[in-house]
Amino acid sequence: MILPSILVLLLAAWKLDWQAWLADKNRQHLCFGAAIALVPLWMLQAGVKEGLEVHFLGLTTLALMLGWRMGVLMGTLSLLLITLFGFEPWSDFGVNLLLGVIVPLSFSYFVFLLTYSYLYRHLFVYIFVAGFFNAALTIAVKTLLFAGYVLWSELYSWQVVQDNYVGILPLLLFPEALLNGMAITLLVVFKPRWMRTFFDRDYLINK
Repeated sequence: MILPSILVLLLAAWKLDWQAWLADKNRQHLCFGAAIALVPLWMLQAGVKEGLEVHFLGLTTLALMLGWRMGVLMGTLSLLLITLFGFEPWSDFGVNLLLGVIVPLSFSYFVFLLTYSYLYRHLFVYIFVAGFFNAALTIAVKTLLFAGYVLWSELYSWQVVQDNYVGILPLLLFPEALLNGMAITLLVVFKPRWMRTFFDRDYLINK
Protein backbone atom coordinates (compact mmCIF):
# COMPACT_ATOMS: atom_id res chain seq x y z
CA MET A 1 0.00 0.00 0.00
CA ILE A 2 3.02 2.27 -0.14
CA LEU A 3 2.44 3.32 -3.77
CA PRO A 4 -1.01 4.91 -3.28
CA SER A 5 0.32 6.53 -0.10
CA ILE A 6 3.22 8.10 -2.02
CA LEU A 7 0.81 9.39 -4.67
CA VAL A 8 -1.33 11.04 -2.00
CA LEU A 9 1.76 12.60 -0.38
CA LEU A 10 2.85 13.99 -3.74
CA LEU A 11 -0.63 15.40 -4.27
CA ALA A 12 -0.58 16.98 -0.81
CA ALA A 13 2.83 18.56 -1.39
CA TRP A 14 2.16 19.62 -4.98
CA LYS A 15 0.24 22.89 -4.51
CA LEU A 16 1.61 23.95 -1.17
CA ASP A 17 3.19 27.39 -1.14
CA TRP A 18 6.58 26.11 0.00
CA GLN A 19 8.28 29.45 -0.47
CA ALA A 20 5.91 31.15 1.96
CA TRP A 21 6.12 28.21 4.38
CA LEU A 22 9.91 28.22 4.42
CA ALA A 23 9.92 31.97 5.04
CA ASP A 24 7.53 31.66 8.00
CA LYS A 25 9.52 30.27 10.96
CA ASN A 26 6.49 30.37 13.26
CA ARG A 27 4.50 28.24 10.83
CA GLN A 28 7.33 25.75 10.58
CA HIS A 29 7.58 25.47 14.36
CA LEU A 30 3.82 24.94 14.59
CA CYS A 31 3.83 22.19 11.98
CA PHE A 32 6.79 20.30 13.40
CA GLY A 33 5.53 20.82 16.95
CA ALA A 34 2.16 19.31 16.04
CA ALA A 35 3.86 16.32 14.43
CA ILE A 36 6.10 15.73 17.43
CA ALA A 37 3.15 16.09 19.83
CA LEU A 38 1.50 13.08 18.21
CA VAL A 39 4.52 10.85 18.80
CA PRO A 40 4.05 10.22 22.55
CA LEU A 41 0.29 9.92 21.98
CA TRP A 42 0.84 7.15 19.44
CA MET A 43 3.44 5.48 21.63
CA LEU A 44 0.78 4.78 24.24
CA GLN A 45 -0.45 1.60 22.58
CA ALA A 46 -2.46 -1.18 24.14
CA GLY A 47 -3.54 -4.53 22.79
CA VAL A 48 -3.81 -8.24 23.50
CA LYS A 49 -2.80 -9.55 20.09
CA GLU A 50 0.20 -8.43 18.04
CA GLY A 51 -0.95 -6.26 15.17
CA LEU A 52 -4.21 -5.35 16.91
CA GLU A 53 -2.90 -2.56 19.12
CA VAL A 54 -5.01 0.55 19.67
CA HIS A 55 -4.03 4.11 20.51
CA PHE A 56 -5.56 7.57 20.42
CA LEU A 57 -5.17 9.42 17.13
CA GLY A 58 -5.36 13.19 17.54
CA LEU A 59 -5.75 13.43 13.77
CA THR A 60 -8.86 15.60 13.94
CA THR A 61 -6.94 18.27 15.82
CA LEU A 62 -4.07 17.97 13.34
CA ALA A 63 -6.43 18.34 10.37
CA LEU A 64 -8.16 21.39 11.83
CA MET A 65 -4.84 22.98 12.82
CA LEU A 66 -2.90 22.50 9.63
CA GLY A 67 -5.43 21.74 6.92
CA TRP A 68 -5.49 18.62 4.77
CA ARG A 69 -2.24 19.01 2.83
CA MET A 70 0.10 19.90 5.67
CA GLY A 71 -1.83 17.62 8.03
CA VAL A 72 -1.10 14.61 5.82
CA LEU A 73 2.57 15.53 5.57
CA MET A 74 3.02 16.10 9.31
CA GLY A 75 1.04 12.96 10.15
CA THR A 76 3.43 11.06 7.90
CA LEU A 77 6.36 12.57 9.80
CA SER A 78 4.82 11.42 13.10
CA LEU A 79 4.44 7.88 11.77
CA LEU A 80 8.00 7.94 10.46
CA LEU A 81 9.30 8.87 13.91
CA ILE A 82 7.18 6.18 15.58
CA THR A 83 8.57 3.61 13.16
CA LEU A 84 12.15 4.80 13.65
CA PHE A 85 11.71 4.45 17.41
CA GLY A 86 10.66 0.82 16.93
CA PHE A 87 7.02 1.10 17.97
CA GLU A 88 5.86 0.01 14.51
CA PRO A 89 7.59 -2.39 12.08
CA TRP A 90 8.88 -1.04 8.78
CA SER A 91 7.04 -3.84 6.99
CA ASP A 92 3.73 -2.25 8.04
CA PHE A 93 4.71 1.34 7.21
CA GLY A 94 2.67 1.49 4.00
CA VAL A 95 -0.45 0.08 5.65
CA ASN A 96 -0.09 2.30 8.71
CA LEU A 97 0.43 5.35 6.52
CA LEU A 98 -2.58 4.75 4.29
CA LEU A 99 -5.07 3.30 6.77
CA GLY A 100 -3.75 4.90 9.94
CA VAL A 101 -2.94 8.42 8.77
CA ILE A 102 -4.03 9.40 5.27
CA VAL A 103 -7.55 7.95 5.15
CA PRO A 104 -8.68 8.87 8.69
CA LEU A 105 -7.19 12.38 8.46
CA SER A 106 -8.81 12.88 5.05
CA PHE A 107 -12.11 11.64 6.46
CA SER A 108 -11.81 14.01 9.40
CA TYR A 109 -11.11 16.98 7.14
CA PHE A 110 -14.02 15.98 4.90
CA VAL A 111 -16.36 15.99 7.91
CA PHE A 112 -15.11 19.49 8.74
CA LEU A 113 -15.85 20.61 5.18
CA LEU A 114 -19.38 19.22 5.49
CA THR A 115 -19.97 21.09 8.73
CA TYR A 116 -18.53 24.29 7.25
CA SER A 117 -20.68 24.01 4.14
CA TYR A 118 -24.01 22.78 5.51
CA LEU A 119 -24.24 23.61 9.21
CA TYR A 120 -24.63 26.95 10.94
CA ARG A 121 -21.18 28.45 11.42
CA HIS A 122 -20.95 28.89 15.15
CA LEU A 123 -18.18 28.34 17.68
CA PHE A 124 -20.02 25.48 19.34
CA VAL A 125 -20.63 23.77 16.00
CA TYR A 126 -16.92 23.99 15.27
CA ILE A 127 -15.90 22.57 18.65
CA PHE A 128 -18.56 19.91 19.19
CA VAL A 129 -19.36 18.77 15.65
CA ALA A 130 -16.20 19.45 13.64
CA GLY A 131 -14.07 18.58 16.67
CA PHE A 132 -15.70 16.34 19.29
CA PHE A 133 -18.04 14.15 17.22
CA ASN A 134 -15.73 14.24 14.23
CA ALA A 135 -12.91 12.73 16.30
CA ALA A 136 -15.15 9.87 17.47
CA LEU A 137 -16.15 9.10 13.89
CA THR A 138 -12.53 9.27 12.76
CA ILE A 139 -11.23 6.71 15.23
CA ALA A 140 -14.18 4.47 14.34
CA VAL A 141 -13.26 4.67 10.65
CA LYS A 142 -9.60 3.94 11.39
CA THR A 143 -10.43 0.95 13.60
CA LEU A 144 -12.84 -0.59 11.10
CA LEU A 145 -10.36 -0.08 8.25
CA PHE A 146 -7.65 -1.95 10.14
CA ALA A 147 -10.09 -4.67 11.14
CA GLY A 148 -10.98 -5.14 7.48
CA TYR A 149 -7.32 -5.23 6.50
CA VAL A 150 -6.48 -7.84 9.15
CA LEU A 151 -9.35 -10.03 7.97
CA TRP A 152 -8.36 -9.56 4.31
CA SER A 153 -4.75 -10.51 5.07
CA GLU A 154 -6.01 -13.53 7.06
CA LEU A 155 -3.82 -12.63 10.02
CA TYR A 156 -6.61 -13.39 12.49
CA SER A 157 -10.14 -14.76 12.33
CA TRP A 158 -13.18 -12.53 12.65
CA GLN A 159 -13.85 -13.79 16.15
CA VAL A 160 -10.36 -12.81 17.31
CA VAL A 161 -10.62 -9.39 15.63
CA GLN A 162 -14.04 -8.79 17.11
CA ASP A 163 -13.07 -9.82 20.63
CA ASN A 164 -9.67 -8.10 20.76
CA TYR A 165 -10.01 -5.10 18.47
CA VAL A 166 -13.44 -4.07 17.23
CA GLY A 167 -14.98 -4.83 20.63
CA ILE A 168 -12.72 -2.21 22.22
CA LEU A 169 -13.95 0.54 19.87
CA PRO A 170 -16.86 1.74 22.08
CA LEU A 171 -14.34 2.37 24.86
CA LEU A 172 -12.25 4.58 22.56
CA LEU A 173 -14.95 6.82 21.10
CA PHE A 174 -15.58 9.15 24.02
CA PRO A 175 -11.91 9.53 25.14
CA GLU A 176 -10.80 10.29 21.58
CA ALA A 177 -13.64 12.78 21.16
CA LEU A 178 -12.88 14.39 24.52
CA LEU A 179 -9.14 14.60 23.84
CA ASN A 180 -9.62 16.35 20.52
CA GLY A 181 -12.52 18.47 21.73
CA MET A 182 -10.50 19.80 24.66
CA ALA A 183 -7.44 20.44 22.49
CA ILE A 184 -9.46 22.30 19.88
CA THR A 185 -11.27 24.33 22.53
CA LEU A 186 -8.00 25.43 24.13
CA LEU A 187 -6.48 26.28 20.77
CA VAL A 188 -9.49 28.28 19.62
CA VAL A 189 -9.60 30.24 22.87
CA PHE A 190 -5.90 30.90 23.40
CA LYS A 191 -4.24 30.37 20.01
CA PRO A 192 -6.86 30.87 17.28
CA ARG A 193 -4.18 31.86 14.78
CA TRP A 194 -2.81 28.33 15.01
CA MET A 195 -6.07 26.92 13.64
CA ARG A 196 -6.01 27.07 9.86
CA THR A 197 -9.70 26.12 9.62
CA PHE A 198 -11.00 28.59 12.21
CA PHE A 199 -12.05 32.06 11.09
CA ASP A 200 -13.35 34.75 13.44
CA ARG A 201 -15.52 36.23 10.72
CA ASP A 202 -17.36 32.93 10.30
CA TYR A 203 -17.64 31.61 13.83
CA LEU A 204 -17.60 34.64 16.15
CA ILE A 205 -18.41 37.96 14.47
CA ASN A 206 -22.13 38.89 14.56
CA LYS A 207 -23.08 35.61 16.26
